[in-house]
Amino acid sequence: MSRPDAPDGKPFPIFTTDEEAERFLDTADLSEYDFSQFRPSRFELRKKDARINMRVPAPQLDAIKQAAANEGIPYQRFIRNAIDRALAETAHRKAGS
Repeated sequence: MSRPDAPDGKPFPIFTTDEEAERFLDTADLSEYDFSQFRPSRFELRKKDARINMRVPAPQLDAIKQAAANEGIPYQRFIRNAIDRALAETAHRKAGS
């Protein structure tokens, strides 16, 4: 029996519908699969009820979109994550002063 984090486990199948994924989870022995390619995910539960509008150089936006694609998330979420990290670092530095 493989460990869930063992890189020699079976690769996960790719699903095209939620129903396929649910059927798989209902019947599969997940201890046989390779979890090494998975990354933690953070769900965004707060309502997005405020807007900002900003101009950035086109190459910067292209780089943001590419970095977001590399992480497998939408670029606007990537920007929110970057803002969250910057705010957390600022709060951490301020608490240390």
